[in-house]
Amino acid sequence: MTDLVREAGTRGAPASSLRDRERAALAGSGHLQVAIRRSTDNMDGRWRGLRESLPGAEELREAARSLRSAAITRLPELLGQLADNVEAAGGRVFFAADADEATGYITELAQRRGATRAVKAKSMVTEEIQLNARLAEVGVTAVETDLGEWAQQLDGEPPAHILGPALHKTQADWVRVLRPEGYEGGEDPDAMCAFARRTLRPRFLDADLGITGVNLAVASTGTLVMVTNEGNGRLTSGAPPVHVAVMGMERVVADWPEVDLLLALLGRAGSGVNFPTYVNCLTGPRRESELDGPEELHLVIVDNGRSKILGSPSQEALNCIRCGACLNACPVFRQIGGHAYGDVYSGPIGAVIVPLLSDGNHELSHASSLCGACWEACPVKIPLHELLLEGRAQHAGSERALWRAWARAWSSPRAFALTGAPAGLRPPQALVPPPFREWAKGRTLPRREGSTFRTRWARGEVLD
Repeated sequence: MTDLVREAGTRGAPASSLRDRERAALAGSGHLQVAIRRSTDNMDGRWRGLRESLPGAEELREAARSLRSAAITRLPELLGQLADNVEAAGGRVFFAADADEATGYITELAQRRGATRAVKAKSMVTEEIQLNARLAEVGVTAVETDLGEWAQQLDGEPPAHILGPALHKTQADWVRVLRPEGYEGGEDPDAMCAFARRTLRPRFLDADLGITGVNLAVASTGTLVMVTNEGNGRLTSGAPPVHVAVMGMERVVADWPEVDLLLALLGRAGSGVNFPTYVNCLTGPRRESELDGPEELHLVIVDNGRSKILGSPSQEALNCIRCGACLNACPVFRQIGGHAYGDVYSGPIGAVIVPLLSDGNHELSHASSLCGACWEACPVKIPLHELLLEGRAQHAGSERALWRAWARAWSSPRAFALTGAPAGLRPPQALVPPPFREWAKGRTLPRREGSTFRTRWARGEVLD
């Protein structure tokens, strides 16, 4: 499965098909499924429990949906307001049309500063634009400092989950990954965390650049809000002399009341806690009177296909707050894992937005049972099952042509008669036209008992 894993996180259509990646994920002894189920059961179960105990949970979800939809509708206005306020606070803002512009700006900044070392907090959008690879091209070594992201980086894998990048790994996997870095302990999580702390702490102090994502950007004040489950976000944004914050352009919110509601739901839906462990609110770089913080703050706002979604039937996909709840609830994700999706975004939300952001991966909309569990789990009530159907409809031209061809064939009595299976065959796979044989796999096709109606008619066995 190694080659398929390495494909994940690339933009455009992967070399292999979704079917191939699914088969690779399902092969073996069920190790992957057991590891994923253990983590997703815990997160999904805690979120379900909190929804049941939270007064007015459905009203809060509906309010969050309304606020996110309103913000996306006002996106150009809010982004302009955000940029003005970030710059007023001493930061610099760059609007990147695509991944090349975003990584180009950051690599030029690194070269201008003479940077050779960078530390990174967990950021899906930097995975999306493949920032680490671009930094390596100009001689900058970027180290992931989120514990799960670091394990994935050491193992040569992209993240497998929006919230838990390495949730598919067992404790034995962790030992295998950390051993080459000097870890000599066993499978005790505390010992491994202590080792990671000792190893990563000097990286923060030696880094020339600190690169983070942005969970929410407050347009009214120019404040960047980052949510983490570890303290690495604060060290990444505060210790190095230059802080580069990279955000998808949809992550902007209007004001603090919206932040308050979304953070309350993000913590509950993502980690099953009443409030996130670490919430960092940054407004500009270090001021003259302050003792710590970066000398420079650069905010890179990334489009990379998002503007194409505005005004489309799938616009509500931009409401996503990247909590990962839909992945935890999805029966497909729980079986095949994140890498089988072939992109950095996986699960139901990935199956929706990846085909919208890029020109390939249209088959991802079929990686769903359409059971609606994702919609029930989503804290901002994105109708993901409906958007998946919309994705199927948008890219069903070839399928429509095949079904029309079949319909024309069956409109001919002779062609229809030729497709009648001899009695007793199950399943009659050989008689299914080639384009549909893949569809027929895994399905029990009907078995006819006795002679066909036409045969019986010719024998005179059919009475008026």
